Amino acid sequence: MALTILFFLYYLSSTALSASIITHLPGFQGPLPFYLETGYVSVDEENGVELFYYFIESERNPSEDPLLLWLTGGPGCSAFSGLVFEIGPLKFVTAEYNGSLPNLVYHPYSWTRVANVIFLDSPVGTGFSFSRKPEGYAVGDISSSMQVYKFLRKWFVDHAQFLSNSLYISGDSYGGKVVPVVADAISKDIEADQQSRLNLKGYLIGNPATGLKVDKNARVPYAHGVGIISDVLYELIQKNCQGEDYENPVREQCVTKLDAFHKFYSEIQTSHILEPKCAAASPKPEDMIGDRRSVKELELHSPPPHPALKCRGTVREWQRCNSDLAYAKDIPNNINYHLSLTNKGYRALVYSGDHDLVVPFVGTQAWIRSLNFSVVDEWRSWHVGGQVAGYTTAFSNNLTFATVRGAGHTAPEYKPEECLAMLQRWISSRPL
Repeated sequence: MALTILFFLYYLSSTALSASIITHLPGFQGPLPFYLETGYVSVDEENGVELFYYFIESERNPSEDPLLLWLTGGPGCSAFSGLVFEIGPLKFVTAEYNGSLPNLVYHPYSWTRVANVIFLDSPVGTGFSFSRKPEGYAVGDISSSMQVYKFLRKWFVDHAQFLSNSLYISGDSYGGKVVPVVADAISKDIEADQQSRLNLKGYLIGNPATGLKVDKNARVPYAHGVGIISDVLYELIQKNCQGEDYENPVREQCVTKLDAFHKFYSEIQTSHILEPKCAAASPKPEDMIGDRRSVKELELHSPPPHPALKCRGTVREWQRCNSDLAYAKDIPNNINYHLSLTNKGYRALVYSGDHDLVVPFVGTQAWIRSLNFSVVDEWRSWHVGGQVAGYTTAFSNNLTFATVRGAGHTAPEYKPEECLAMLQRWISSRPL
């Protein structure tokens, strides 16, 4: 059953860039204890494409703390997911649904404790972002990344006070595929125009897709390592599927063995292998990265118009994840973007929840090794509160990899305190 949330749609007059300060939200007791701004930025005037954003100032020192742009995965999942389920200062109170408005509470491990964060509904068709012409919805990895960069340039026009803040592009899941593309576009403009005022310092990505076969092929060795499949099945897959793309196998014997694997795979809550397997609240497209839309996690649908978040436009039904996007995955893989950025000296943090079967950490480790960077800090544990929070290693070219122990596909959702500590140490250039 989908839960109805009564605080989304509101129609405002059309402008190229509009913003509203939000001080109260239904379901939250009293005024919000942080600065929340929402608005639209036009990124394609010909087709009338406008991207919706939520901006939350750092609760520590907005004028000096870093600025993070956050892109949620999918493609097609709203930034609101990142805000209330992962790194934002609001959380839903878990309670049995009785038809009333769900309650919101303050989240003490929000990344806004130490950073300014823009949560962006991208690509167009995600969340409240919309196009006035149907042609505007035909975007892909490349065009949507360029629209994100255009969004940033225009957003800074009205927020020039943040131009000197360190800028990091961030996201998880499929967002992790396009984050380096956006960051690389910014870096190239900085090179071409030494007067560029964007203070890009690097990027961070969680359980990220790359587009490589290893993203999904790694599910087999990971499943074997945690005891989901037997030694026998694992060895047969290794023997019969060598060189194959496990999502599109060709050889008949490989297909048969992978069918056996997928029977085990289908029984697991793949976003976190220890969580109960929940029925999906709505159909899940085959190519969407991860399944964060179960009844357990409160799927959100749009209600009648309400002024709370000051949203306008032609979004008739808000969806947490829009599976009907005309989205082209036109970047085969993003490895060259990682190489380009890190070779230029930009900092990179790649983190993985170690209980994720969607984009397992063993695959992420494999593509990081393929970059052929030397190790500057050997594999070791990192700690929060005197306990092991995960494991980390650092490479040349300013790249850090970390696992988050016990976390799933969206690591901050499962281990918020540990992920906040990880972020705070990394943006402060301290070892994890």
